Amino acid sequence: MRFGLIGCGRIAQKHLSSLAAVADAELVALSDVVPESMDRAEQHFLALTGRSFAMKKYADYGLLLADPEVEVAIIAASSGLHATIAKAALYAGKHIVLEKPMTLSLKEADDIISLAAARKRTVLVCHQLRYRPIMQTIKKYVENQALGQIHLGVVSMRIHRPAEYYQAAPWRGSWREDGGMLLNQGIHMVDLLQWFLGNVTTVYGDIRKGPIEKETEDVALGLLTFSSGAKGMIEANTVTYPSNLEYSLSLFGEHGTVSIGGPQMDQIYRWAYKEQTESEEHIAALAQQKNEHVTMYQDLIDSIQQESKEVLIHGREGRKALETIFALYQSAVTGRPVVLPLPHFETAQLSDIMKTTGWLT
Repeated sequence: MRFGLIGCGRIAQKHLSSLAAVADAELVALSDVVPESMDRAEQHFLALTGRSFAMKKYADYGLLLADPEVEVAIIAASSGLHATIAKAALYAGKHIVLEKPMTLSLKEADDIISLAAARKRTVLVCHQLRYRPIMQTIKKYVENQALGQIHLGVVSMRIHRPAEYYQAAPWRGSWREDGGMLLNQGIHMVDLLQWFLGNVTTVYGDIRKGPIEKETEDVALGLLTFSSGAKGMIEANTVTYPSNLEYSLSLFGEHGTVSIGGPQMDQIYRWAYKEQTESEEHIAALAQQKNEHVTMYQDLIDSIQQESKEVLIHGREGRKALETIFALYQSAVTGRPVVLPLPHFETAQLSDIMKTTGWLT
C-alpha cells in the first residue's frame, strides 16, 4: 500500500515511524510548504528503513493528490486544513488517514463521511489509543459485562503546554485554525470514554483560559450522561506546572473497577472485578504494550484489501468525540446543558463570540 504524507511537522514523526514498521506499507511522497521539513522527514524515514531512494516531494499538496502512485493520503497538516485536504483527497480517489481533530465543524465532518461513502474510500481517524492492547481488553470487559453495570467513567488530562509551544506555530491556540485545547490534546481521552460507555446524550461543560497570549481554553471540565444512564466526567488542563503529570481513565462498575494512568498512561492504579482471572503481572505487562500506531496502520491496510472489513475508527466513529467536545464548548458559552445530537457547531463561532462579547478573555 503506497502512502503520501501531507504535513511534515511535529506529529509526522509518529506516522513515519509507524509506516517504517509496517511490512505492507511504503511511503512514496511527501508534501509540505517548508522544503526543509520534507527533507527531514525523508531522512528520518530512510534512516528507519535503511533504504536509499529519493521520495517525491511536493510543495503543493494538490500535486501529491494527483500522483497516481499514491493510494493513501496521510493528512497531518494544521487542524484548520484537515477538512479541505480530506475532501480534496477523497475527490482524487485516495483513502485517507486523518489526524485528530477530524475537523473544526460538524458540517465538514459530515461532508467527509458522505463523500467517503459516495467514493467508496476508507477514512481512518487517528484515535490510535483504541488499538492499545490494554484498551482492547477494557473494551472486551465492558462488552462482556465483566464490570457489571457501569455507573461512572472519569478521564483526566494534566499536562503542560508553555507559551513557547504556541509561539512555535502561529495557528496554535486559535479557534479558527487550531480549535481548542480539549479538541486537540484531550480528544483521545474523550474518545476512549465514549467508546467504553456508549452514546452521549447530555453534556454540561465549562472552560477557562490561562495567562498565555492566545484565544483557546487551558482548562476544560465536563459532566456527561450516556444513553445507558451512566455518568461521565472530563477534567483536562494544559497548565500543570512545571511539566506533564498524567493522563488517566477510570471506570466504576457494579462488580468492578478499572483505573489506569501515568504520563504515558501505562500504569495500573486498580484492576479488580468479581470474577477476575488475570494476574497483576499479566495486566501490568499488557499496559506496557504501546505499538498502537503500527496496529492502526495494519488495520487500515487490512480494511482496504478486504472490502467487507471496516476500520475501527472510521469517520462516523471519529465524529462522536468531536460532537461531545463541541457540545461541551456550546454548554460553556450558554451556561446550560446541551442535549445531543448537536445540530451544528464550528469552533470559528467561538472566535466571533470572543470578539463581540469578550467571553473567556
